[in-house]
Amino acid sequence: MHRTTRIKITELNPHLMCALCGGYFIDATTIVECLHSFCKTCIVRYLETNKYCPMCDVQVHKTRPLLSIRSDKTLQDIVYKLVPGLFKDEMKRRRDFYAAYPLTEVPNGSNEDRGEVLEQEKGALSDNEIVSLSIEFYEGVRDREEKKGPLENGDGDKEKTGVRFLQCPAAMTVMHLAKFLRNKMDVPSKYKDEFGWGVGKRHRFVYLYLAERKDVVCRAEMKSENA
Repeated sequence: MHRTTRIKITELNPHLMCALCGGYFIDATTIVECLHSFCKTCIVRYLETNKYCPMCDVQVHKTRPLLSIRSDKTLQDIVYKLVPGLFKDEMKRRRDFYAAYPLTEVPNGSNEDRGEVLEQEKGALSDNEIVSLSIEFYEGVRDREEKKGPLENGDGDKEKTGVRFLQCPAAMTVMHLAKFLRNKMDVPSKYKDEFGWGVGKRHRFVYLYLAERKDVVCRAEMKSENA
């Protein structure tokens, strides 16, 4: 049986914090030679006078150390996801900075660099935050043929017959929805859940939305194991 283990954020801090400033990573940047990560501003400032990693003393580059560092977006997304309020506070800090210094040039010109990305757009939602799902019921081709005969005039293979909306925590998974629908619609046990290619029962709906898999969520079906 799958068991979920909860851990404290403090147990992950060594992997989420910059050794130079002691804070959580902001614009996480990794040295390619040793894979140690730091805040971008911290490591850039450090490499102005040093050519060795501040953690392991590996030489970064003999003459141009900035060529050996890379932005680590995956790590930064993990930090924003795990540390409550960090993304929101950082976006506000950036907006305040550019409001105070409107002539300052934005490094990459992106909305995130200007602090104009909402927390919901970033997907940095807390597990308890409420999101809304639209649940659409489709009648399969086989069921329609049994009731009405062959399709006429190329009506398509699925027909939308109704839309319902469900409010739930952002942490809700496909498995939770399957159990909810089974109980709500009294689905017999001889039917199994199918949610489409690449979608697992433990996928969270916030992830599916950000991955643009909204169509898979809407087409979740119950199919007979004997079919």
